[in-house]
Amino acid sequence: MEPESPTSSLPSTSSGTGAGTGRILFNRYELGRLLGRGGSAKVYLARDLQSNSHVALKVFSKATKSPAAVAVREISLMSKLRHKHVLRLIEVLASRSKIYLVLELARGGELFTRVESRGKLPEETARKYLRQLISALRYCHSRGVFHRDLKPENILLDENGDLKIADFGLGSLSGLTHSDGLFHTVCGTPAYVAPEVLAQKGYEASKVDVWSCGVILFVLCAGYLPFNHPNLMTMYRKIYRAEFRLPKWISPELRSLICKMLDPNPQTRITLEGTDGITSHPWFLSGIVDTQWTAEMRSHEDMFKLEDKLEEKRVLNAFDIISFSACDLSRIFDPAMSVRERFFTAEPAESVLTRVEEAVEGEGMVLMSSREKGSEGIRIEGQNGNFIANVEARCVRDGLSIVEVVKGDGSRERLFWKEKLGPALNRSV
Repeated sequence: MEPESPTSSLPSTSSGTGAGTGRILFNRYELGRLLGRGGSAKVYLARDLQSNSHVALKVFSKATKSPAAVAVREISLMSKLRHKHVLRLIEVLASRSKIYLVLELARGGELFTRVESRGKLPEETARKYLRQLISALRYCHSRGVFHRDLKPENILLDENGDLKIADFGLGSLSGLTHSDGLFHTVCGTPAYVAPEVLAQKGYEASKVDVWSCGVILFVLCAGYLPFNHPNLMTMYRKIYRAEFRLPKWISPELRSLICKMLDPNPQTRITLEGTDGITSHPWFLSGIVDTQWTAEMRSHEDMFKLEDKLEEKRVLNAFDIISFSACDLSRIFDPAMSVRERFFTAEPAESVLTRVEEAVEGEGMVLMSSREKGSEGIRIEGQNGNFIANVEARCVRDGLSIVEVVKGDGSRERLFWKEKLGPALNRSV
């Protein structure tokens, strides 16, 4: 993604400065200049009109299925994470055509840019970044979140030069493995992907993240990739056999750590922590004592636990429900993907069902009411028993309800939705 240039202050985003469009989104954010673009989204500078602070606005199109699915995955993962070295998701907004992720602004741009401009970094600087990266990963993995696409382009820097992991679009959760307890999705960036991913026999995502960290550490200290070849299959063979050559300026202790991280056998590859893990390696601990590292990590973890408790006491809003729901979230953002649609409405569940009844009245259809686990619903059938639609509404809190509609897929059912039920619920086809 094309990075923002590191600056100590940002220009006004008003249209008169040429820095951006000046367009106001959701009566809250003033859209500024383009910071970068990737395969699924564009990222813009934006100004929060309430706080007058700057944020990054990541915009996904809902026109096609893939970007919407990436957005949903990123939302569901990032909403679980609050760590000083993980880019913070502030808010999620959506229009009919786009999904907006309001993110913490990392003013320092990509780590990749720093390496590209300076070449290899001193080992002390690389050690600082690795400690921050491992701190963030230990936390993510403890929450069951795996990144699966770690690379310098997905690691940002704040104004103090501290690291922020970003772009969880290819990430996953621990509970989404196959029956064998392994992940099988082939994903990642070719030069950073682990050999077991290429083998397509299943892999542990935590060990895949460790491999990618090993490649990143190599790049930071060497200034070039350990596995690189114009022919992709040749490069994959090198990755599969872990054929790389460390430059002569790499210290023996660092050489030891990189080789342990780039072990092609995931069973013997070094882990994040433990007596033989990365956090116990002499190079990693150089300059600090283990008790310092442990105390620092404990203070971070205690802070996150406190934030979790405060989060539990907070009244749920629509963003929380979308973020933490176990359902297929893509259908919330793109109803056309399925005959099932879920949405939120700022009114009581009873009012929603009353409007459904009014829409059906006089249509010669059969209504059947149901109550189950706090939900109230109406099933609509034709006179010959054919299924038309089912509408369920659940009150989440005062002034907010979640509504789920299952639509029949016949021509008459679609016409009824378009002309009657959809307008009654303020939803389009």
